[in-house]
Order: sequence, then C-alpha cells, then structure tokens
Amino acid sequence: MSIQQQIETLREELHQHNYNYYILDNAAISDYEFDMKLKELQVIEEKHPEFFDANSPTQRVGGTITKNFNTVVHDFRMYSLDNSYSKEDLLDWETRIKKMVDGDVQYTCELKYDGASMNLTYEKGKLIRAVTRGDGVRGDEVTANIKTINTVPLHLKGDYPQRFDIRGEIILPIEGFLKMNEDRLANDEEPYRNPRNTASGSLKLQDSSEVAKRPLECLLYSIKGNNLNISTQSEGLQKAREWGFKVPKEAKLVNSIAEVLEYVEYWDMHRHNLPYEIDGIVIKVNSLYQQDELGFTAKAPRWAMAYKFKAEQVSTRLNEITYQVGRTGAITPVANLEPVQLAGTTVKRASLHNADQIEKLDVREGDEVYVEKGGEIIPKIIAVDLSKRPKNSKLTTYISNCPECAAELVRLESEAKHYCPNYHGCPPQVIGRIQHYISRKAMDIDGLGGETVALLVNSGLIKDYSDLYELTIEDVLPLERMAQKSAENLVNGIEASKTIAFESVLFALGIRYVGETVAKKLVKHYKSIDNLMVASILDLVSVDEIGERIAESVIDFFSSEENLNIIERLKYFGVQLKISAKKLANQTDILKGQTFVVSGIFESVSRTELKKLIEDNGGKVSSSISSKTSFLVAGDKMGPSKRSKAENLKVPIISESDFLKTLN
Repeated sequence: MSIQQQIETLREELHQHNYNYYILDNAAISDYEFDMKLKELQVIEEKHPEFFDANSPTQRVGGTITKNFNTVVHDFRMYSLDNSYSKEDLLDWETRIKKMVDGDVQYTCELKYDGASMNLTYEKGKLIRAVTRGDGVRGDEVTANIKTINTVPLHLKGDYPQRFDIRGEIILPIEGFLKMNEDRLANDEEPYRNPRNTASGSLKLQDSSEVAKRPLECLLYSIKGNNLNISTQSEGLQKAREWGFKVPKEAKLVNSIAEVLEYVEYWDMHRHNLPYEIDGIVIKVNSLYQQDELGFTAKAPRWAMAYKFKAEQVSTRLNEITYQVGRTGAITPVANLEPVQLAGTTVKRASLHNADQIEKLDVREGDEVYVEKGGEIIPKIIAVDLSKRPKNSKLTTYISNCPECAAELVRLESEAKHYCPNYHGCPPQVIGRIQHYISRKAMDIDGLGGETVALLVNSGLIKDYSDLYELTIEDVLPLERMAQKSAENLVNGIEASKTIAFESVLFALGIRYVGETVAKKLVKHYKSIDNLMVASILDLVSVDEIGERIAESVIDFFSSEENLNIIERLKYFGVQLKISAKKLANQTDILKGQTFVVSGIFESVSRTELKKLIEDNGGKVSSSISSKTSFLVAGDKMGPSKRSKAENLKVPIISESDFLKTLN
C-alpha cells in the first residue's frame, strides 16, 4: 500500500468512527484505539505534507489563528422566522396558507434550538465554508472554528448533491456548559452566563484550538441548493442524516394544526429533559413545492412559523426612567432596573416604549415591576406590583424637551411617540443617521464602525454622511485607537461605497418609513434621485405599496434645504443616485398596471425568475387570485382550486410560453 493510500484509508476509518460515535452514538472502537489511529495519521501527515487535506480528521484539533473574519454573501438568503405565541396565531397562519396553496397541507414540527445559526457549504462531499447568519444576506466566515466541532462532518457519505448549503444551530449542551463553568470557578474565573451566548461567542474566537476545547455541537435542520432531488422538508432531514449530519430525531411530520399543538404542549412540558436548551417549536409546511408557492415576505418565509414558549418573568426595582433619542428623533423612555437574572442574561434596562405605555401601566420610579423578555429577546415591563409601591411615590411626568439638545418635543396626532424636531442639530440624530448610512444593509462601509462614527462627529470632522467622502488618512489618524492600517481601511472602505447600487443608497439616506423594500419599490419606479425629488404626493401614492404616510415622509425629506445640499454633495463625490444602465436595460413598462399570479412548475425559467421578469417589466405579482388579477400563469402540477377560482372570476389562464412570447 502506498503512503497516499495509507493516509486515505486512515482518514476514511477515522471519519467513519467519528460518525459512529458522535452521530449514531454507537462507538465501534474505544477512545484509546481512536486516539492511537489519529496519532498514527498525524505522524504520517507530518512526514508527507504533500498529501495535506484541510478536511483531514487531524484538523479538528484546531490551531488556525484568524485575526479578521471575512464577510461572505450567502448563496441563499437566511431569513428570520415570524413568531407566534398562541393557538389563535397558528390557526390564523394556517388560514393564510390554505388560501394560497392547493390541496392538503402537512407540517414538520422541529425543536427550536437556542444557539447560533450557521450556514455550511459542501462541494463534492467536503466542507468548504462555514458562515454565520450575520444580517441574513451576508455573514462572517468561521470555517476554521467550525471544523473543530465533531458533529460537523468534514467528509459526507452516500448520494449527496454536487454542491449545497445546509443550515443548523451551533449549541452548547447543558452538561458541557456546566462542566466549563466548574472549571472556570476552580480557576477563580468568572462563569459564563448561559449556553447560547457562550456558543455564539465561541464562533468568533481567534484561535481555533481554543474552540476545539469547547464541547460544541451542530444540529442541522434545512438544506438549500439547486437540483437537490428532494421534495419535502421531512425527506430533507432524513437525507441529511444519511449523509452524516446530526439531525435530532425529535422532528415529527403531522397533518393538522391540532397535531402541531399536541407536539407544542408535549415539548413545553418535557423540554427540560433535553440535553440542550430550546425556546420553542418551529413549524414548517412539509412540501417544498408548497413552500415555493407560498414564498417569502421581506423578512420571513410564509411557510414557516416559530411557536415561542411563554416568556420567563421576574420582578425587580425600577430605579430611574431615562430617555433615549433615536436617529429619526424618536424618543424612547427606558426603565433602568436593579440588575436581575432573566432567561440566562442579566437585565439592567427595559423599554417603556412611549408616554401612553407609561400612563397605561402607571409605572413610577421606585416601583417593583414585573419584567419579561418579549420573544425571549427584548426585556419589557408588563406590570407593576402596587402592593410594594412606596408611600412617597410620584406620578411619572413625560419630558417636554429633548434630553440631548433641549429642543421642545413634538407629537403628531397619529403617532404614539414624541419626537425631537432638531433634525440637523441633535447629536444622537446626527450620529445615528451616519451609523445607519454605513451599516451592512445600507452602504456596507468596511473599516468604519458605529463608535468611530461617534468619534468623527464629536471631533468635528464630519457633520453628515456626505462629509465622509472628504476624509483623508491624515484626518482620521489622530482618533483614539486608530493606526495607519485601520485609517487606510476606513478611507478605502468609504471610496468603495461609491459603487453601491442606488436602491441601497436610497435606504441609506435614512428617510423615515423608507426601509429596504420601500426603497426598492421607489427606485424601480423613479429610476433616479432627481425624479424622486420632484414627485408629488399624488405621484408617490400611485406607486405600488406606497401609502400616504411614506409619501409625506419622502416629500418632507426633500423639502429640506440641508438634505438637498447633502444630495448634491453625494452626486459630486460619485455616489450612485440613479439606476445603472445595465439594470435599466433589463426593465420595461410592458406589463404596467397588470397583476399576475404564478402557480405550478415551469420549464424554461424558475418560478422566482418568472416573478422577477414580471416585476422587471412593470407588472405586479400577487400570491392569491382575485377579481383584480390580470392573468394566472399556469405551470405543470398547478392545483385544481386555483384553476377553478380563476375560471369562476374569468381570469385569463396563460402558459409559461404564452407569457414569454408576450415579453418578446
């Protein structure tokens, strides 16, 4: 046997033993025998570096040092999940689903693991990349750290696709977490707060050998890719098990929301018997075809829902109410609390939302209050323990002036919040707008963070986001913690932002109520900032999904002389303030005023591509048929109820080829 064959045989053996031990929980050899084989492989590999393989079992011990984690765009966006908290929420969700898809609907129920989301990419059966969720569009590459986790297979088994992504949760089992804290206490070190945060923090450690020391696990739940030859979520879970992934067996296929609720009730009672923490149940439409039919909102899939278990509550003392100013000028009252443990973290502050909420709760400084985490994330005050209210308690009077710049606050009739009107002179608003401008979903400026923005503003170097483009390395070098290299990265990152597409720039401007989705709608309709600046309210509300409130906000933004000056400066510096010629060439108004419903399986283009063609040519895509539907584009295997409804409403039914001929 040649040296190469010897190495490959040992690697294959160790991969199999690793699979037996960590995935099947059925070790075929002792730990000692495994260690001896691993040591043998290490010795041979060291003597023959020409046969190095990044996915060798010997690489699990770590040792790679990563100073900076590269930002990577996901091949398939990682969406958030909508949350539900009651039977009624789930029934409403089911009603919406059944209006949009034909036939019976099955659901897979899976445990909602409380860890850190991870996307793994495999090619030819080997792990090539591991990326954190990030903002859903892009995340940080942490491949070296993930390779140290034994439940992440480095080499797959069976009939896996050529290339695919698989999503899962990196978790820290309770037993391992407790053992880590025992060791820390024995060494007079501060114990970790909770398994979730410890697992998440482990992924960004610079030394992968330190990650290897932590008993992390990876539980997988979703496969993404092209030509996967998988038709249901439950089939995907089984395939993942066969390929070598750790997929918990608790997942269950059910036929109704009633069965979903039985599953929810069971695990709400038995979750504390699990070896890891869960905070709810994830329910998914089982058919991938139906998932495709249902599609996504701007933030979440319509075909999935997270049922969150009842939030944990604690009581503590409210020491003081302070007020924060957001980038839009919105004032948020904050309850500063006596620190208390809640759902694994120390809570010191909670939002009181607005003046109405304070009045409704009659919450006062010095009160004993009940706090819970809404959706297990954001602490909020839900009630006051009046039996413990101090006798000298004083009614809370909402502030009348901005806590930062002293401007008199305003409150519109239709608004719940108070606002500081000092748009260009209130420091938190100025800093907040620039921080929004540089953020990932906006201009995505590398080398520039929120703290640096505050330093730039406070030092007088910038007063709005157009000033960023005049910064030089010499300007920023004197800033705190700024070295030559970081100064160069900052200036280069600002320069690179000039190539960011117009839709991201419009979102970055921070116009109130203009989020990512609205920005895309406005860019598609108006094509340039110049066209948008002269639009009237009547023009704006005629754009799909643009209401009066958004229209008024856009008009208000462009009526400001200061904002117009900033826009002119951005133009001068070369920021993209109109749609690119290439993108413009692919758009027409052929389908303007027409609404399409797309259903079935298509041959020439995918359903997603078909919807994009409709939108790029001025049409609107709807998920359900109504009297306002212009055409139903019918593919293979379209459900009979959609056809029947279209016929009853006399909606024309056209084929894929008919539609494409219309465009041509």
